[in-house]
Amino acid sequence: MPVVCLHGWPGAASDYRALLPLLERDAEVVVPDLVGFGASYRDGDADRPASDFGRDAQATAVVELMDHLGFGSAVLVGYDVGSTTASHLARTRPERVRALVLGNAIHPGSAAAALDDEHRAEFWYQDFHQLALAARLVDGSADAVRTYLEHFWSHWGHRGIAAVTEDLVEAYARPGAFTTSINWYRSGSATVAIALAARGQDPPAPITVPTTVLWGDRDPLFPPRLAEGLDRAFADLRGVQHLEDVGHFVPLEAANEVAAAVRAFL
Repeated sequence: MPVVCLHGWPGAASDYRALLPLLERDAEVVVPDLVGFGASYRDGDADRPASDFGRDAQATAVVELMDHLGFGSAVLVGYDVGSTTASHLARTRPERVRALVLGNAIHPGSAAAALDDEHRAEFWYQDFHQLALAARLVDGSADAVRTYLEHFWSHWGHRGIAAVTEDLVEAYARPGAFTTSINWYRSGSATVAIALAARGQDPPAPITVPTTVLWGDRDPLFPPRLAEGLDRAFADLRGVQHLEDVGHFVPLEAANEVAAAVRAFL
């Protein structure tokens, strides 16, 4: 059974460096860089419209990759941007998704809670990324990229493995690469934008593919209370495993637990 692992921001395919060795004997595991991230970044990407890097575009790219590899369907693993992309693909192309294994799954309930007065400040960076100033301050400077990424990895992560690597700094420090990465937010695909767009509307129909969620309870961005409503967002929810000493970067911080959840679907 194919397994496709989708990373988050500010990350890359290397987010799965601890998980890949645990699964490669059991499944055909593919860990791509999402469009505009890591090795997929191309000179000139920063000049393309933000919609080229949003939720629809990322999901389309995953399907194209699966087609290229001959995968009719796959287990999708994701967190952060990867969780949103995987869930969107499961909603729009359920025949291509065997199952979902998600870390701190972004769902309508968690998105709405992101707007709560007591929690809204955690998402300050999503507003900042809308400004041209964000790119001017960070893009193309290895020192600025390192400082900026280290803030998120140290604040969101809990276990020591959640740390910025020099390879990640190098990937994001290429001229234009940081700007391209924040086009995810400028496209309207991120948590706050989704929550604002959904105000006053009925929630979408639940996702029907089998789903397991692993929740890092030490994630300040998505604390445990944001898991409320998962059973309404995923019709075939096989389980929610709370990990009390894990932060935001679930596939990296809890690779053994994620691997076990994936194996249950193989």
